[in-house]
Amino acid sequence: MDGSEVMKDNVLDTHVQARAVLPGGHGPPCGFSGSIRHNAAVSVFSAAAFRPGRCMAVAVLLVLVTVTAACGGGSPVGTAPAPASTTTPVTRQTAPASSTSPAGPGHVVVVIFENKAYGQVAGSADAPYLNGLLSRSAVFSNAHGVAHPSQPNYLALFSGSTQGVTDDHCPVTVTGKPNLAQQLIAAGDTFTGYAEDLPSAGYRGCSQGRYAAKHNPWADFDNVPAGAGQPYSAWPGDLAKLPTVAFVVPNMCNDMHDCPIGTGDGWARTHLEPYLRWADTHDSLLVVTFDENDGSAGNQILTVVAGAGVSPGVRTESVNHYSVLRMIEDRYGLPAIGAAASAAPLHLT
Repeated sequence: MDGSEVMKDNVLDTHVQARAVLPGGHGPPCGFSGSIRHNAAVSVFSAAAFRPGRCMAVAVLLVLVTVTAACGGGSPVGTAPAPASTTTPVTRQTAPASSTSPAGPGHVVVVIFENKAYGQVAGSADAPYLNGLLSRSAVFSNAHGVAHPSQPNYLALFSGSTQGVTDDHCPVTVTGKPNLAQQLIAAGDTFTGYAEDLPSAGYRGCSQGRYAAKHNPWADFDNVPAGAGQPYSAWPGDLAKLPTVAFVVPNMCNDMHDCPIGTGDGWARTHLEPYLRWADTHDSLLVVTFDENDGSAGNQILTVVAGAGVSPGVRTESVNHYSVLRMIEDRYGLPAIGAAASAAPLHLT
């Protein structure tokens, strides 16, 4: 039963059931049933739950209004939706014609390194893994951070705005403002931010060891569940259990902030390559970017996207953190927020 049939049937009926199996018949079937009222929530339910290929990559189903869902396996750690009374369902949109991102759903993993200009990494003998990745990726050679220092860039990538932050400080409290995690949760998807050396799930402190909250924007928003922030040690061994979108922030050494480029490159080889190989066959993407450059003119940074459906090669159009956010929102049919609404989306095909 496809989404159009559900919408048609639910004009007359108040109960639907559907089942789907993973590609090739592998894995448990995905099924759901529920009483549905013909109101604004119906369009959200049908568009998300019946989006083509929704059960192909992960067992993620909506829990909206009176709908009950079941699909073999548990939810990713730290991605419980906010209470229904505080989360407004999001109506998914058709990706605009200007977006050439490969179709979803799958997963997107965004990994953020620190304070290196494009030319410090691309072509560097100290970064053999990341340079090898370039041949497998859409390479944005004219990508830029949106500010200095670090913190405003993380906020821009996560929420489409620097939220008025012009320095690195903690705490930052953003009240009721839209952001990617809030969008995904409201649409029935999931988000987790994995921060290396985070002392515990939902930790709100400013720093500990090589963890720094200034690189952890989801902790700044009061409409993102605390449990959406997880230590990197919570990264699942079964990659099918990843959330819809994950941000990964290495610690202050492995992100190249305090340690040499080679240290970060070695971390990338160990931690990113297994996911990328999986992503290639599971309709998923890897985004590798930097928050800002080394302070030199232009704030030019390296941004690459690899994974299923991506056409490798260099792109020379000017893009920034808002473009990355726009690509993710387009992929999942979410409305573009803040400066992402006017940003040029990343072209991946």
